[in-house]
Amino acid sequence: MEFDIQAAGWLALLVVLLAAEAVTLGLTTIWFAGGALAAFAAAIAGAGLLTQIVIFCVVSVVLLVFTRPAASRWLNRDRIRTNAASLVGDTAVVTEPIDNLAGCGQVQVHGQIWAARSAQEDVSIAAGRTVKIIEISGVRLIVKEE
Repeated sequence: MEFDIQAAGWLALLVVLLAAEAVTLGLTTIWFAGGALAAFAAAIAGAGLLTQIVIFCVVSVVLLVFTRPAASRWLNRDRIRTNAASLVGDTAVVTEPIDNLAGCGQVQVHGQIWAARSAQEDVSIAAGRTVKIIEISGVRLIVKEE
């Protein structure tokens, strides 16, 4: 078993990718580190350079496509929404009638006044009504009547 320059290259790439992942902690390079590990193993086994590159690409893409969504959900399960994103799902009171066609409407939520639009284009919402915040679009809350 000969340790050649190709294997050393894949090992170096693996170390660089793992170091980058350790610094970012954002699941950005770990998938490619898995590909580099597989290509390193192929190089040690004596596979040709083209085979190593194909293995790197295939393993990286498979890891990215099949494990990233689950890993992202697992890492973000305890994340607390902050700022405006925390308003989604809350209840607000309409302070100025919401009319998408006229381009007007305001709601009050947590003591703050926000510009608002109805989630349904043809639905106007009268002042005093209670609405649920379903989305944020720019600086406007998108709401629907409860």
